[in-house]
Amino acid sequence: MRRSLSAVLVVGLLSGSGVVSAAPADPAYPSAEWAAREAANFAKVAEAPAEQVDPAFQQRWNEQSVANRNEQVARDNADPNWNSRGNACASWGGPCTGDPYRYPGVDPFYANEGDVVAVNFYDKEGARLSGRVWAPKGSAAGAGLPGVVIITGSVQAPETLYWWMAQDLVRAGYAVLTFDVRGQGRSDNRTRDGQSGTNINSAVFATNLIDAIDFFRSSPARPYPHNARFPEVATTPSNPIWDRLDPERLGIVGHSLGATGVSVVQGIADWPGAMDAANPVDVAVAWDNVSATGSLAGHTVEPRVPMMGQSGDYYLAPTPYTSPPDPQSKKLGFNRWRDAGIPAYQLQIRGGSHYEWSLLPGFPTSSWDWGNPLANHYTLAWLDRWLKLDGEAGYRDADARLLADGDWRDRLSFYFPSARAFPDRRGVWWRCEDMLREDCPAGDGLPFGWGGAARRR
Repeated sequence: MRRSLSAVLVVGLLSGSGVVSAAPADPAYPSAEWAAREAANFAKVAEAPAEQVDPAFQQRWNEQSVANRNEQVARDNADPNWNSRGNACASWGGPCTGDPYRYPGVDPFYANEGDVVAVNFYDKEGARLSGRVWAPKGSAAGAGLPGVVIITGSVQAPETLYWWMAQDLVRAGYAVLTFDVRGQGRSDNRTRDGQSGTNINSAVFATNLIDAIDFFRSSPARPYPHNARFPEVATTPSNPIWDRLDPERLGIVGHSLGATGVSVVQGIADWPGAMDAANPVDVAVAWDNVSATGSLAGHTVEPRVPMMGQSGDYYLAPTPYTSPPDPQSKKLGFNRWRDAGIPAYQLQIRGGSHYEWSLLPGFPTSSWDWGNPLANHYTLAWLDRWLKLDGEAGYRDADARLLADGDWRDRLSFYFPSARAFPDRRGVWWRCEDMLREDCPAGDGLPFGWGGAARRR
């Protein structure tokens, strides 16, 4: 007999996968015990570099790095209109390779699981962007797939660093767009009239995300409009997998400055995109703290749709703590969403750095088998919760996966509390201000009161 979702949740809670029992008290500060715990925690950011010293990994990485450099030279020779000169990751070589085992010819994903098509399109200001669209292999017109657009982080992070999530989204039944923002990776370094991108002009982490959403939602009947300004250049006129998409279901995901981008773009009320009259975004995931305030391209952060944030104990240049950090400092955006009554989730990875989401070989981060699987699990569960329909894989167990604390408790920060406030599909809210250090209630029984986005699921 099939158990109901509520039964599954109750069983999970009673078995320890949902309720977090009280954790042992923190060691006193200052003390030798506190210092020893911090030393062990900080040591995690050296795990991935140590693992990647493996000769087999080094050989595979070098092979793919060389192949990427050759491919970029061949592309630019064949199409001299590209202008990625000045982008540190233009070749996708060195650390910009990302996970070297996720490439065609090496990873069976491309032969067996995913259709991946290279695309390029101009942003609104006139810089050409390089990207890829992804869909389940063999999916056809009318598949009605939910869609996700992934935007990169800054400091020269290319799309290759995020293919891990694109692949797992495809496996879960999504269509995906990944791309390099202006000034990064293989996209143009600047517009023809000299407007730059990336950190020099951080507005592109909002404007290029809007452009990418427009391209993703284009079709032969409604071509992407910004290419028309440069008809002499070969561009992709519209999304080649447009007919597999359900236009009523769209999520956005971003890392670092891209996380700020999704925090801003999800909330824009006066939608500036070219393909939709209103903001089409239904759910967002920020691989960083959810932004509480701030602005990009003249748009400020305004909570509107369900938002998940994910962060780590340490930042860009990890340094050990010499005293306890402010435990609430990473929850400010979460608090703003929660106080607005809009579903929110904020996760903090124990011993993690800012690179848990951008798989940069050699960079300081926990083992790629530690923080990244947590990020993958919760990102997919959150998107499934808000984008999947009854009968689709991931619909019925999305709530249970979001409440599976027992499976991930040992990877949650003891410095910064992970928190959630969201309704399950029955309409019962699950609120917890510290998933590690206090008993998380088994639903507070309050009715579904969120009135944010138009389409509730």
